Amino acid sequence: MIQNACIHWKEGGLECSALWHSENGIAPHKKVVIANDTLTADDAYHLACEGTAIVWRGDFQNARQLLQALVRRIDKPSKKSKRASKRVDKLDGGTSQKTAKDIFNQHRLVQSQRARILGMLLIPCNSDHTISLRRAPDVSQACLEAYGVVSQPYVVSLRELLGVISAHEWRKNGLPILADGDGEPVYVYPHYGVFSPVRGEYIELVCNALLPKALDIDNTAFDIGVGTGVLSIILAMRGVQKIIATDQDDRALACAKDNIALLGLGSQIEIVKANLFPEGKASLIICNPPWIPARPSSTLEHAVYDPDSQMLKGFLNGLKDHMLPHGEAWLILSDLAEHLGLRTRQELLVWIEQAGLVVAGRVDTKPKHPKAFDESDLLHFARAAEITSLWRLSSK
Repeated sequence: MIQNACIHWKEGGLECSALWHSENGIAPHKKVVIANDTLTADDAYHLACEGTAIVWRGDFQNARQLLQALVRRIDKPSKKSKRASKRVDKLDGGTSQKTAKDIFNQHRLVQSQRARILGMLLIPCNSDHTISLRRAPDVSQACLEAYGVVSQPYVVSLRELLGVISAHEWRKNGLPILADGDGEPVYVYPHYGVFSPVRGEYIELVCNALLPKALDIDNTAFDIGVGTGVLSIILAMRGVQKIIATDQDDRALACAKDNIALLGLGSQIEIVKANLFPEGKASLIICNPPWIPARPSSTLEHAVYDPDSQMLKGFLNGLKDHMLPHGEAWLILSDLAEHLGLRTRQELLVWIEQAGLVVAGRVDTKPKHPKAFDESDLLHFARAAEITSLWRLSSK
């Protein structure tokens, strides 16, 4: 996150500046121009591609349409790039074979370049989080939830701002995760910057897995990396009496506390700020770590990317010291990294062995999210083969 930095531009012959806000850690742009509704999509695209940011002074809804026009230009390859691609294929005789890891790295590069271009359209906001543009929506509550109280006007990319608005809708409407005893849906309300549990298949795994018998002796569980609190909530609704849930991220801690309070589960679930494990031992320890062993490009990606599998290995290596006798650990993990050539199944099994653990069982499920069926996705080959598993681990 970038804070307390300023972005500068010239407007009406005057030097202007404002605080710069970027949750993705992007530094303030050096080349900045002012634009309004007269700017064409082609001109905006050329400015963005050459690294010139655009502070918008026109109609807000027109800015949204302009952003959509930029998306279309990015996602539709030009005739020139298509010809260049054909020339390369002809020169190498079509024999070049990219590995899965090569394709993954290409995907991340494309996504990074796409985000850079789309992030060039900027919106000025007032110190009360309002926007002084024609037809601008009231985003003050959404920005207050995401950014907190600010004391000065600031500038933010429209793309990030739309993400803040979308997160506010998630937080307002909630996300159904399961049904209670009466068949009514139970909701969690994700906060901005906290990973939303939209992958329902791993929630089903936790709902249906057989609880370890050790809970009959000591009815205590740990939830490592609580996020929205969804897994702690499921365990509490399955009858686990004491759950200690940990996280390092303040947004996640606040989100989990809110969701747990709304469901009246505060007497069963305790939230603790900690790096992985709390003090003590438990009969059941559950963790859904980031699934991709790669470096996140922003703080918002920490729920998806785990550099060098640090959290995964830290979780495995700490289990023996925190599991009660005959207890179990539930590791929820996708094998997407294996299909992308970023980690092998053998590596995972070796880490489990080196941590003094054995696999007591495993339950698998196929993904149901739309990307698994999108053949236009560069990573479709991996997503279509992906399996999400609940690994039941115990001490040797």
